[in-house]
Amino acid sequence: MKKLGLIGGTSYHSTINYYRMINEKVGAIIGHDKNPELLLYSLNVELMRSEDQERIKTEYLRISKDLISIGAEGILICANTPHMVYEYVQPKIEVPILHIGKAIGDYAIKNNFYNLGLFGTRPTIKIGFLENYIKENYPLEITLPNEENIGIIHHYIAEELTQGIFSEEAKAYFLDQMKILTSKGADAIIMGCTELPILIKQEETDFKLIDTTSLHVELAVDFILNN
Repeated sequence: MKKLGLIGGTSYHSTINYYRMINEKVGAIIGHDKNPELLLYSLNVELMRSEDQERIKTEYLRISKDLISIGAEGILICANTPHMVYEYVQPKIEVPILHIGKAIGDYAIKNNFYNLGLFGTRPTIKIGFLENYIKENYPLEITLPNEENIGIIHHYIAEELTQGIFSEEAKAYFLDQMKILTSKGADAIIMGCTELPILIKQEETDFKLIDTTSLHVELAVDFILNN
């Protein structure tokens, strides 16, 4: 098995799910009497809250190199927003970063989706790194929230979800936003914050949800087992 380096902490609530799910899914294949070797660096989420892009990029490069120095053969960034560092970090390291956009794009094509609505933090929506990666690599369209709703979405993610608060108010708001995105043409919704699948489960709605955490974990499992 390949040794994977995980960069988590953004937030620790979803990082726990990443760690648990990777171990469970690998165990289901190789036997639960064994588990993969994982290297986990859990950073202080304050780094992301600063929205200081240069500082964020520098730290993710440093952490990636630290993980590689102790044996990581690949890097998994356990969240959507920190993928803003991908184009800066990937050329400077010798192992692959398993991009969450690949997990999303592969799943969308497999399920014949054409237009994906995107939820995420303000940087995820406004900087466009996830949207651009998907559109550059897949024949897919991305539908974004209306401008006046981006700040509210960011508020719920930053001030509630990433702090472990999963309120009925937030759930109702995101379900209403799904209606808007589908009315604009989206045939599936990217849960572009890894806490969103904790807030809303597929069985709670008729909207087609793209659970980025689960899909990213599957990509990690394939890498670990060298499939």
